[in-house]
Amino acid sequence: MAGLDGNTPLPTEIKLHQKSHVLEVAFSDGKRFELPCEFLRVYSPSAEVRGHGPGEEVLQVGKKNVEIADIRPVGSYAVQLVFSDGHDSGLYSWDYLYGLGVNQAGLWQQYLDRMKQAGAKREPVNG
Repeated sequence: MAGLDGNTPLPTEIKLHQKSHVLEVAFSDGKRFELPCEFLRVYSPSAEVRGHGPGEEVLQVGKKNVEIADIRPVGSYAVQLVFSDGHDSGLYSWDYLYGLGVNQAGLWQQYLDRMKQAGAKREPVNG
């Protein structure tokens, strides 16, 4: 997942909307996605979240109010998002961001379903 597959459109604009907690990403094919910080955090491509293989994913709970504190470019193929909860180990390649955008509705529903099954909450435990 590190590089580009050659067919993925490249981002033409990445804009963080602090008040709405949304990362807006526009791609060269004209598609534009508004990806909430919480969504990006719970689908971080890091091993901490994804595990090291299928079925090892770690459900991220209490991330409703998480924000993106910093966006760091990684070469010409990705960005590193630094979240307000300290998480910063995920590298979001253009392929991965595009995939999140295209599949956002289904992925979000999967997350909500997993939270419900686990009896977990999106709200932080201490506030």
